[in-house]
This record gives sequence, structure tokens and C-alpha cells, in this order.
Amino acid sequence: MLPGIPPSIYLASASPRRHELLNQINLPHEVLHVPTPPGEDEPQHPGEAAHVYVQRTAMDKAVRASHFIEGQKLAPKPVLTADTCVILDGQVLGKPVDDADTARILGLLSGKTHEVHTAIVVAWQGQYFTDVSITQVSMKLLEEQEINAYCASGEGNGKAGAYGIQGLASLFIERISGSYSGVMGLPLFETGRLLRLAYSASA
Repeated sequence: MLPGIPPSIYLASASPRRHELLNQINLPHEVLHVPTPPGEDEPQHPGEAAHVYVQRTAMDKAVRASHFIEGQKLAPKPVLTADTCVILDGQVLGKPVDDADTARILGLLSGKTHEVHTAIVVAWQGQYFTDVSITQVSMKLLEEQEINAYCASGEGNGKAGAYGIQGLASLFIERISGSYSGVMGLPLFETGRLLRLAYSASA
């Protein structure tokens, strides 16, 4: 592991993509399964900016994870949480509820440039460190058959904006400006920077 990075952390996320990304940088981590309260996917407040919304939801997860670690008397180590949302024309596009909703969301994204906001929070020794990655993603004009095929694949299920850039939807993406790993759900540059900051603050 690179200097200044904690030897091990908790990842308070069920996302397999975030788990894979941490493995990619050889960061030892333990996936923390924190009970999810009803209504975790709280809607955006009226007038709330997208980057503020995603940062708030990631912070809520970090606070719950910290309390869970204390309550379960787990070994102390930094905990990482994240939240991702897709923004089109200032509107947050959430996770689709079914195939019809996946098709609707892809139809909105088709032929346009949208933003992917991923907020990360590192909680360590009573302090919370946070950052937000914002990436511009341009999607090609989709044909109806492409949308139907993607819906049938099931890849959009449970994903913000109804797509995952690392799968079939990579065929739809003309270009991105920003963090590819951030679009996947965990911006690695910002994550490393935040982990160093949190770890050095406790030294």
C-alpha cells in the first residue's frame, strides 16, 4: 500500500463495484453490512443542489456506520461510505423501479450530456472527511432496440441513472470528462486523497 494510506478500512457499502475498485488499488478492506433504515433513499430537498444532496446522503451513511461500529464493538479503523447520483438538467435521476422505468430514464439520457456526482466520506476517530467527484458523461442517441436490449439484460437494475458504465452501457458512452471510477461509484483519486488526509489527521 502507498505511504499514508491506512493499512485496512471498512467499506460501508453493498456495491460490488466499490468493492472491486478497492481491490484494484490493493487496499485491504472489510465490507460492513450496516442495517438500512426505512426511507434511506431520501429524496432531494426542494432547492437543494445535487452535490449537496449526494454529500448529505453519503454523510448519513457514514454516521450510521460509525454508530454501528461502536455498537458492535468492532475493531476501530477508518470507514468509507459513498453515494452516487445522476443529474440531467438539474434533476436527480434515481434508481429505476422496473424495466419500464429503466427505458424511461435511458430515453431521457439519450443523445445528451449528464453529470454523475459521487460523494465520499471517510469517518475516523470522530472526524468526518468528505469530497465530491463530478463527471460529465455524454451518451449517444439510443435506438429503441438498444434500450429494449439493455432493459432485458437487467444491468440497469439498482443503478443510479439506470446504467453501469463498466458493462453493456459502455457501448452507449461517447465520452466522459472527469473520473471514470467516479462514474462507477468510487472516485479513486479522491478516495486516496481523503484516506491520507484522515489518517494524517490522527497521527
